[in-house]
Amino acid sequence: MNAEIALSLLNSMAENSFNASEKARQELTKACAVKGFLELAHLMEAVMVADAKAKPWQDLFRRIERHGAREGLAKMREKATEALVSYGIALSTSMVVNAERLAEQDGIRRFLSATGGMDIDEDQAPAEEAGPEAEAQPEPAPAPVEVPKVTPAQRRTLEAIRDNGVKLQEFRVGRTTVEVECGEKPRKDMVLWVIEQRWAKADVSTSLYTGQKVTLTELGKAILAG
Repeated sequence: MNAEIALSLLNSMAENSFNASEKARQELTKACAVKGFLELAHLMEAVMVADAKAKPWQDLFRRIERHGAREGLAKMREKATEALVSYGIALSTSMVVNAERLAEQDGIRRFLSATGGMDIDEDQAPAEEAGPEAEAQPEPAPAPVEVPKVTPAQRRTLEAIRDNGVKLQEFRVGRTTVEVECGEKPRKDMVLWVIEQRWAKADVSTSLYTGQKVTLTELGKAILAG
């Protein structure tokens, strides 16, 4: 799996956790404004659980910013595994502390389960700064790019991405849909397939809830130009 698709999937899973955490806090805030509300303890526990689920994802993206997608995920999974093992089975005399520890363990287990088996291609290393001798050498001509042949359905999908303002969006947790600004809506499986082929790419800098715009790569443009 290339890093771009992996980041899109990780971003989607993280966004679900962040939204759940924010929703739990909003429910607690509303309840605090109601005099005599009897479910505050339950709502406070819900916030604690939701925050515990979101925390590994927050830590993950901090590591991705420093190390890249592949190494950042590997480091986070290693850290999460160590943390899970270090909890042990010892319990505190405080019920609150015990509940917090159990929520943290559950959050880590869910994170490890969600990211298990995710094989991300090697991140592209930054280009080394050229020395004086290298600068004097003529740059080699770029290798010709072979433009693949496409089926009519694949071409229609690329044309829709080019012309119709295609974006991936998630209005309900776990249900990604394809939306368009105009024209015919392409099939979701075809959009995801051309992204996997690197003929198109999704803007993972925005969340799926807001909508991730899909655009053609240079290879996708070359296919339509052919």
